[in-house]
Amino acid sequence: MTRVLVTGTAGFIGYHLVRLLLEDGDIVHGYDAITDYYDVTLKARRNQMLLQSAGYSFTHDALETPGVFERVAAEFAPDVIVHLAGQAGVRYSLENPRAYLESNIVGTFNVMEAARQIEVGHLLMASTSSVYGANEDMPFKETDKADTQLTFYAATKKANESMAHSYAHLWQIPTTMFRFFTVYGPWGRPDMAPYKFTKGILSGTPIDIYNHGDMYRDFTYVEDLVRAIRLLMDAVPGGPETAVEGDTLTAAAPYRIVNIGNSDKVRLMDFIEAIEAATGLSAKRNYMDMQKGDVFATWADAGLLHRLTGYAPQTDVRDGMNRFVAWYRDYYGV
Repeated sequence: MTRVLVTGTAGFIGYHLVRLLLEDGDIVHGYDAITDYYDVTLKARRNQMLLQSAGYSFTHDALETPGVFERVAAEFAPDVIVHLAGQAGVRYSLENPRAYLESNIVGTFNVMEAARQIEVGHLLMASTSSVYGANEDMPFKETDKADTQLTFYAATKKANESMAHSYAHLWQIPTTMFRFFTVYGPWGRPDMAPYKFTKGILSGTPIDIYNHGDMYRDFTYVEDLVRAIRLLMDAVPGGPETAVEGDTLTAAAPYRIVNIGNSDKVRLMDFIEAIEAATGLSAKRNYMDMQKGDVFATWADAGLLHRLTGYAPQTDVRDGMNRFVAWYRDYYGV
């Protein structure tokens, strides 16, 4: 039985992770500001379902509120902290960059300070495939240079990686950063393409298809993603002696970066066709130019994840979207 403090538990990924941890018999304390970046009702519903478990408790506050997360961490005394909270969304960072500064930089700093103060056994924090930015060599490897971020969102996440490495080095905090690749599935975020496309197709309204559909993404099913996080909790970086082939560990710090992706580059139009097949309807397509800050493709080399855990995400997008569409129809009564 592990005591796990998770941030962002009313969010999409946090909700699924907590469900898995509770199923495994862990004791979980959640922390979330439940902001109105997207439908608060969806966030509240996720959190209400988690609160039905005796193994789950919750604090409603922002990470950037001075002193609160540090107090919660000291009182709960977790073995592990999983930091998933933050301001998400590549496109929204063009409209409101300050939200990313406050949540992703200040909020993450407070998480790291709490981890330092309680000497947590393992700190795991979310990054993103967007840190690879303008890189063109694929699949992306954790050891690739990643200094050309194209959005402020991605820049804050790369800053988090650097901040975490410094704390791992200075205070010997075992730290794992994971880079997510286009996560989708039931209870997903309304601002993301799978949700928007499904909503549009079912309602008969046009869907915006950027770069005229000539884009590729490594779509990762959410249940695969959280299983990988759960397994990485036990893959504690302790220095070079715990390294495996292709690792990012050095003698400087107990710190590593791990890609979590399906290792499958899917063309955007094929993904849309998977949604059409799941809904039984055809999309009304509004082809558009590439949006500022977007990248042409993402594709993960998830070999390090497999070497560390023996696990590889593998849900096919057609299977994953069948499950998402079934959830969407049930939730909205469509």
